[in-house]
Amino acid sequence: MENLISLVNRLQRACTALGDHGEETALPTLWDALPSIAVVGGQSSGKSSVLESVVGKDFLPRGSGIVTRRPLVLQLHRLGEGREYAEFGHLPRRRFTDFAAVRKEIADETDRETGRSKQISTVPIYLSIYSPNVVNLTLIDLPGLTKVAVDGQPDSIVMEIENMVRSYIEKPNCIILAISPANQDLATSDAIKISREVDPKGERTFGVLTKIDLMDKGTDAVDILEGKAYRLQFPWIGVVNRSQQDINKNVDMIAARRREREYFAQTPEYKHLAHRMGSEHLGKILSKHLEAVIKSRIPGLQSLINKTVIELESELSRLGKPIATDAGGKLYMIMEICRTFDGIFKEHLDGVRPGGDKIYNVFDNQLPAALKRLQFDKHLAMENVRKLITQADGYQPHLIAPEQGYRRLIETALITIKGPAEAAVDAVHGILKELVHKAINETVELKQYPSLRVEVGNAAIESLDRMKEESRKATLQLVEMENSYLTVDFFRKLPQDVEKGGNPTHSIFDRYNDSYLRRIGTTVLSYVNMVCGSLRNSIPKSIVYCQVREAKRSLLDHFFTDLGKKEGKQLGTLLDEDPAVMQRRLSLAKRLELYRAAQAEIDSVAWSK
Repeated sequence: MENLISLVNRLQRACTALGDHGEETALPTLWDALPSIAVVGGQSSGKSSVLESVVGKDFLPRGSGIVTRRPLVLQLHRLGEGREYAEFGHLPRRRFTDFAAVRKEIADETDRETGRSKQISTVPIYLSIYSPNVVNLTLIDLPGLTKVAVDGQPDSIVMEIENMVRSYIEKPNCIILAISPANQDLATSDAIKISREVDPKGERTFGVLTKIDLMDKGTDAVDILEGKAYRLQFPWIGVVNRSQQDINKNVDMIAARRREREYFAQTPEYKHLAHRMGSEHLGKILSKHLEAVIKSRIPGLQSLINKTVIELESELSRLGKPIATDAGGKLYMIMEICRTFDGIFKEHLDGVRPGGDKIYNVFDNQLPAALKRLQFDKHLAMENVRKLITQADGYQPHLIAPEQGYRRLIETALITIKGPAEAAVDAVHGILKELVHKAINETVELKQYPSLRVEVGNAAIESLDRMKEESRKATLQLVEMENSYLTVDFFRKLPQDVEKGGNPTHSIFDRYNDSYLRRIGTTVLSYVNMVCGSLRNSIPKSIVYCQVREAKRSLLDHFFTDLGKKEGKQLGTLLDEDPAVMQRRLSLAKRLELYRAAQAEIDSVAWSK
């Protein structure tokens, strides 16, 4: 069982070392889950004397006003034999054998945290005392409750102390040691008043009555000690501390304990209660109760720790890795984030993530529909054919076939395909930009660094713009190639017609009959449709080659080139993480370290059993 109290001692020290003091924060707290005993009392209640009696040593600062200004976590370790000594959590390698030096160090460490302004602090001091004369026990000595601020303290100090005490004792895992002087009315006891507020049924409150020997003659504390005046679940314990005169004379603590035992054994009113009175009994009963509480809480504590470790790891994973300090590390980090983004972008194109199918929709639906809307048959209507052929002939009519007219009709029809071709280029460009924005939003690491997010987005869009221009040129060249050289075999396979339409006596502009012109229009329409079908297949190939393929292959190449030229400071500006996120990550990492240490400590105790 001694392992259990030692376990909690180690966990409490770890909590303080890693910043967990049980205060209200946005972080999970282990401190609140650990069973503890908080010592509560007014400034004149004899609280310090009770603690010194349990320890058997003079070690607490004394004086007027508020002496205890920070929580003191007092961890007692029973030794089989050997010399008594003390260690502070903030001085782990130094042993104190002179307890007057312990008293001075408590005062000095308090001033280091609070200054000499009489202010208070919630950050605890850890003091471990190793002795053959103590029981295994941990007590938290809290500042004494007061009703009036002393010189040099603000009026708010009264409420600040009360709030600090309440923050400890309101936790369900806290055992309350309420110190009340017997020579004052119990109804005015600061300790009982505040304990009743947080533990109205007295289920976790131990009542300790001090100064019994200083009560007025003819009065006694029997009704209180027997639980008749104010009932608690646990029996009241009376103690007789050293008087101020004894303290001034440096009366030995062992002698004081002996006199305390004699007082209860020899005073008629208290003889029947002597077996459960005194500071020695108080230490033993608290140690036994604390062990039982810790034992009952271990399973729940293990469950809480395991659950919290998972939650902390999950949040740390969401926040991402911390920023590297050197230029090489920053460059590597940026490159890795960019590769992650690039991988997500490719997954959209390749169908692993949604969005890439929209490009196929452009080729399969949008482009064919746009080509169909060109309505070449209207362009090759009778009047238009007549007009273009006569214009192409100029002042001399053609002799056999209107070749220039054919070419003019074909060129004016094919040139209109440039519109749908450019629209397809623009449509695919728009989809690629959309996929870039999606990939940026889905790259968790980029959310950490707003400047890098903007730079990567801009670089990707600039690359897409360059690729769009290359694609536009290549795609329009396909149309221009069809215009620059006609497929001769198509016309060679047509039936030869040597009959010329028209009447030589008619005007030069009326020299073709309708039948002949209709046949020209039909021939040109067949050829244009053939070319259009060919371009319907080649335009997507050109777009994919110049835009989609290049985007997959070299989306951030220019960005990487520029990145390699940047200095460490310039790289640092790209990794401009929100300071609140950086602080949150540091806090989570420290808290995770605490919970993992607690996990290991509890597992070691479990295995040892």
